[in-house]
Amino acid sequence: MNNLLLNRITINHDICHGKPCIRGLRYPVEMILELLSSGMSIDDILEDYDDLEYEDILAVLNFATRLTQVKSILQIVS
Repeated sequence: MNNLLLNRITINHDICHGKPCIRGLRYPVEMILELLSSGMSIDDILEDYDDLEYEDILAVLNFATRLTQVKSILQIVS
């Protein structure tokens, strides 16, 4: 199931500057994560963005989970 979900995340250098997006649409993974972290529910997001599907949101969460599964993270000083 996870691989099927991850297939929904696409990277195309001609769409959103190559950022990971949902199904080649102009919805970057980071935007959906920002919406969720701001307190929007999955249902709220789906209501606001008609072309998104429930599985798209699960794919975003799965993708973000995979990104954090690293052995170490270097601290970046700004």
